[in-house]
Amino acid sequence: MNPLNHIHRALATRTPVIGDTPGSAVAAILQEGESPQVLFIERAHVKSDPWSGDIAFPGGRVETSDADLREAAERETREEIGLDLQPDHYLGRLDDLITQTLGIEVAAFVYQIEKTHSLQLNHEVAAAFWQSFSDLTDPTRQLNHTFANRGFPRRVPAIDLLGPNRPLLWGITYRFVAQLMQLAGQPLPKTIEPL
Repeated sequence: MNPLNHIHRALATRTPVIGDTPGSAVAAILQEGESPQVLFIERAHVKSDPWSGDIAFPGGRVETSDADLREAAERETREEIGLDLQPDHYLGRLDDLITQTLGIEVAAFVYQIEKTHSLQLNHEVAAAFWQSFSDLTDPTRQLNHTFANRGFPRRVPAIDLLGPNRPLLWGITYRFVAQLMQLAGQPLPKTIEPL
């Protein structure tokens, strides 16, 4: 079965674990392809942003004008990359997660779109790119990394999507990706510590 069909079926039949007070919401956006793809952004380098320069999903803080968390994810996606997510794009919600560095609870909503038009990036986004499921599950891209300059001394799993001297996929976005790939029937490979 197509991995996107697995995700459709899983999201339609499961009840996500919902947190008490998510303060942020993100959009995990999928697209059909030879291997299905996921849309990521590379956040712009901003001193006041704790996730400055990280690979992430479009999204951000919930505003008082947002009717709910899903609306916040969709608004942030429009603002950050100029993509207007429609009701028929929506597939479901992943389990809420809490960031390991700041303890912020985040909700993630899953969408599937057809071919994208050109994206309009705002000042918060340095780049946007699609990454295939096959790249995400490639064992040679899996690693453990210590983000010493992030006040996070533990080694954590990460994925090298962009190559040398570029940011790694890690943290809460990695954990949301792990949920997605599990639902797709293509779990992320375990990282192996070098001897």
